[in-house]
Amino acid sequence: GLFVWRLRNTGISQIPCRFVHLYHMANNRLITFQYFNFLKRMYVTQCNKDLSQRAKPKSDSIVSPFHELQQLDQEKKVVLKISPVSPVHQSRTETSSRNELRELKSAAETEASVIPVGADSKEDRQWKEMKLRLDDLPGILARLSKIKLTALVVSTTSAGFAMAPVPFELTCFLLASLGTGLASCAANSINQFFEVPFDSNMNRTKNRPLVRGQISPLLAVCFAASCGIPGIALLTLGVNPLTGALGAFNIFLYTCCYTPLKRMSIANTWVGAVVGAIPPVMGWTAATGSLDAGALLLGGILYSWQFPHFNALSWGLREDYSRGGYCMMSVTHPGLCRRVALRHCLALIGLSAVAPALDITTWTFPVISLPINLYISYLGFRFYRDADRSSSRKLFFCSLWHLPMLLLVMFTCKKSVLEKEDKGDLPGGSHETAMEMRLP
Repeated sequence: GLFVWRLRNTGISQIPCRFVHLYHMANNRLITFQYFNFLKRMYVTQCNKDLSQRAKPKSDSIVSPFHELQQLDQEKKVVLKISPVSPVHQSRTETSSRNELRELKSAAETEASVIPVGADSKEDRQWKEMKLRLDDLPGILARLSKIKLTALVVSTTSAGFAMAPVPFELTCFLLASLGTGLASCAANSINQFFEVPFDSNMNRTKNRPLVRGQISPLLAVCFAASCGIPGIALLTLGVNPLTGALGAFNIFLYTCCYTPLKRMSIANTWVGAVVGAIPPVMGWTAATGSLDAGALLLGGILYSWQFPHFNALSWGLREDYSRGGYCMMSVTHPGLCRRVALRHCLALIGLSAVAPALDITTWTFPVISLPINLYISYLGFRFYRDADRSSSRKLFFCSLWHLPMLLLVMFTCKKSVLEKEDKGDLPGGSHETAMEMRLP
């Protein structure tokens, strides 16, 4: 009992002191979190030196490109010249003054040579009004009317006139060729007038006269009217009304149907093929005054030829056409583009075989034209199979010489007027004309 009583008296009074003593002992002996982190850092830095951080050398300050250009300009402006040796009798002050003058002159020359370059570049960047010169006007109008395309149209019209089974008349031929050329110039000019905002987005057409502002739209429209109205009048009054009507219809079809369809549907290619097929028909009607089977055959050959020609051309210009917003087969339907090109290459073989059956050429024409038709068909198959720019380029360049070669072979195999006259197959009053030509 006494022990318990002693324990109680001493324990209750010493409990606070013991707690404080235990707390100090824990702080001195136990490992705290901060102490543990300290030991960890000591181990990393002393025992494992690979894990310690190493100081990196300070990199050189990066000079801005603007300061580099200034330094380069200053280095360029410095001109080192070897001063000539002064004579012995000249004093030191005179030579030094002359050297200073020479240095000042050289510095002025270098500054004068540097300043105009910057001035020219600033002037080039400024907007300038383009002035039309009379010397440049013929070239601008030639590009506005697409003179190369117009020459192709006139050549196909001449081929249609030459293939007609009637005696050749030079006056009618010249009037038909001139009227067709003027109508083609008018149609091409109106086409460029409508497509200015779209041609500016294409690399192939961004340098056209209307896009660059070399000619005003009013002058382009006036030029188209001055070509179209006399052209249709020549075809109607100088040749015959049927040829004039075909010329007017072709201008309407090209400007009002084909041009807007290029941004709406891939049917524009078929409409454009009809536009290209009408000129040889116009040549035939200019010579005969009527639409015969021969005119339709020539139109069919030109119609089928344009698909491998244009589809191969458009295949390499897909980026341009998509950038300009044109709806072409090569952009939206690439598989159909290649199939149609191959299809019409094979159609040229069939159309060549129909010519002697319609009594337009002899039977030697399908035989002679077979190699060139087979070659373009082979290139059309390569284009269909490979579908790359190399095959499309070969097909396009082949089409450039294929058409004149085919028309030339067709003309050489044409049945003569005398054979037609003996059979009594000459249209209209050409039988009497042929009789008059044979009389002395």
